Amino acid sequence: MKKIIFTLGLIAVAVGVFAQEGGSPMNKAVNRATHSRDFLMIQLSYDGWAGAPDSIKTGFNRGFNIALMYDFPFKKSPLSVAAGLGISTSGVYLKDHTFDISGKVSPDKASFPASNAYKKYKVATTYLEIPIEIRYRSVPDNANKGFKAALGVKVGTLVNAHTKGRNTGANGSKNWDKDINKGFFNPWRFSATARVGYGNFALFGAYSLNPMLKDNSDLDIRPYQIGICLSGL
Repeated sequence: MKKIIFTLGLIAVAVGVFAQEGGSPMNKAVNRATHSRDFLMIQLSYDGWAGAPDSIKTGFNRGFNIALMYDFPFKKSPLSVAAGLGISTSGVYLKDHTFDISGKVSPDKASFPASNAYKKYKVATTYLEIPIEIRYRSVPDNANKGFKAALGVKVGTLVNAHTKGRNTGANGSKNWDKDINKGFFNPWRFSATARVGYGNFALFGAYSLNPMLKDNSDLDIRPYQIGICLSGL
């Protein structure tokens, strides 16, 4: 038993010395295991539509984004570049209006007819995105600590667009009406992004640089998001 304990102690000392060597493979593996570079990004947001007509009122809109990003640090610098792949979802709740996503009212361009038929009415979109960021970290080797900030862009392609309305039937039952159609939406979205925070938590913002709807619409609606970001790994 003493020999086994002595042998394990020697192995532990050898591993510790080996891991402390600056360029050793063991040290690099330890760094990867213990030092965060914000690989996983989770964002919760309040969503809005800049440029929407004044007559279109919205409620408590919300969104959810998740992305996996790979960080490319600059040597001996607090700056880095990161790129990845993510999903962005948004739900905007309209008050006293609907979005004629099916084209029944106006087949040639998007329209928002006035209506009080629904207690809740949501316009939902989902984008597959490629986010790119220039990052600053006061603790370059560990994004779990210190001040950090980032500026970037996201290129997204629309994968789903639908509306969903809920009303109450005569017997008190809840009825749902759902329409799915991407026809009126711009298939691509280009957004500017910013993030500032400390450790694993940050505030973020995103603003669409191109209209949400296609060119045949006379509405210049630009979606935006403001919220909190949890990052790590």
